[in-house]
Amino acid sequence: MISTTSSTAEMVTQGKFQINAMENIEDKNAGRLGCFGWLLVLISLLFIAGTFPLSLLLCVKIVKEYERAVIFRLGRITDRKPKGPGLFFVLPCTDNFVKVDLRTVSFDIPPQEILTKDSVTVSVDGVVYFRIHCPISSVANVTNAHSSTRLLAQTTLRNVLGTKNLAELLSDREGISLSMQEALDDATDPWGIKVERVEIKDVKLPQQLQRAMAAEAEASREARAKIIAAEGEMKASRALKEASLVIAESPSALQLRYLQSLNSIAAEKNSTIIFPLPMDLLQGFMPRK
Repeated sequence: MISTTSSTAEMVTQGKFQINAMENIEDKNAGRLGCFGWLLVLISLLFIAGTFPLSLLLCVKIVKEYERAVIFRLGRITDRKPKGPGLFFVLPCTDNFVKVDLRTVSFDIPPQEILTKDSVTVSVDGVVYFRIHCPISSVANVTNAHSSTRLLAQTTLRNVLGTKNLAELLSDREGISLSMQEALDDATDPWGIKVERVEIKDVKLPQQLQRAMAAEAEASREARAKIIAAEGEMKASRALKEASLVIAESPSALQLRYLQSLNSIAAEKNSTIIFPLPMDLLQGFMPRK
């Protein structure tokens, strides 16, 4: 088993060395045009010299500050670096170029129906900000860098949110955005794209789930309210018990409390006042046995 693992590692290492060697050979041969290519370049130069200064209209190009130009000469990228900003020259018969915008681009991720880890279907959308940091890679390594990044963002959103449950999705949006940004940045780096920011805009829940969550939240609030009311009743009963003990020590205190209650009732301007009569006053009128 150990020998098999070691042999597999050696094969992978040899494969990497072969790939690197092939890439080095391609880099060395990238700038070579061959005899026929140099002949076409010479003919193009003679054409420019023969039609000077009218040929300047075809040779001189301008790119803006936020743009770069990738020049292809006979199908090969020249100098392995982009041109610009400002003026640059091209050969009218052998060169063509592609302009690449280096400004930050933003796009909306369409709402995606996603099944979370706890089997809840939600609709999530977001926004992605990215820019091109290597114009040559964005032209030579991918057909359409912008469209490919949009499609990859949709699949990345599905893959990342598929590993989260509903509670994490609602509470940890920043962590999910960072994980999506890292995944997109790693995947688009060979295309010369730098993902600057990923944000989740909205999470839409099904109507039945919203009603269930609202009912759960209302029930929990009612339970907390009942607990608070019961604690208040317990504290009030303890205070009444202490007050009754104080009043029991002095009978005149009960009479003063009685008069104070009458005063508070009279202050409200009620038309009817219930006047309780102490039983001690009626003992003189009651027949004695």
